[in-house]
Amino acid sequence: MHHFFIKPEQIYNNEIIITGNDFRHIKNVLRMKIGEEATLSDGENPLLYHGIIADLNNENVRFDLLYHEEINHELKARVYLFQSLPKASKMELIIQKAVELGVHEIIPTATDRSIVRLDEKKALAKVKRWQSISEAAAKQNKRGIVPIVREVMDFSQAISSLDMMEIKIIAYEMANDIEKTKSIIAGIKPGQNVAIFIGPEGGFSSHEIELATKAGITPVTMGKRILRTETAVFVILSWIMYHLEI
Repeated sequence: MHHFFIKPEQIYNNEIIITGNDFRHIKNVLRMKIGEEATLSDGENPLLYHGIIADLNNENVRFDLLYHEEINHELKARVYLFQSLPKASKMELIIQKAVELGVHEIIPTATDRSIVRLDEKKALAKVKRWQSISEAAAKQNKRGIVPIVREVMDFSQAISSLDMMEIKIIAYEMANDIEKTKSIIAGIKPGQNVAIFIGPEGGFSSHEIELATKAGITPVTMGKRILRTETAVFVILSWIMYHLEI
């Protein structure tokens, strides 16, 4: 069954009207017909709406609401991924899989060893593209929210934005003591905000690690093997998901 995100104000008198890109996707790509059902969520509330197409014209599609149910597809803690800008199209893969694994927000971060450098215009275009990938991934695995992809920050801005974070860790290849990593993840409690910093292909510089440590961010090891930046994201989010969902 197809799933769509809407805004709360689109729900009125047990009807949902969809226009714009989603309308065109429903009509021209999915070729849905009157009488077909879909699920919908507003991206804010933990509710899954079940609707049936009652009208489909040249301007919009109208769903009649059949019923709604509470959903609990989110992690019990909010995970904020501060992802250093990787090269090529890796960021798209990282966003897609991070959303599937339950991340709450993604903050692209420019670091000392980031190969990619974006000017303001390119950065805005990239963020728009990345947000669309987040939405598509959230639709695919029926999440109740669409994780936000924030505007690109530099490293100093990123570590200054952590006032609401109870857990703050940074993956560092020179760190050791995997038991410490396990202990930190095991200590994540429901309702907490968790900040994770993942470096670019060349890792974080020693200066960045020093700044992070002074800001109360704990360097952690990801194990005995050096991981690619995208692999590190999937590994640590999987660990957190396993801890919070068992």
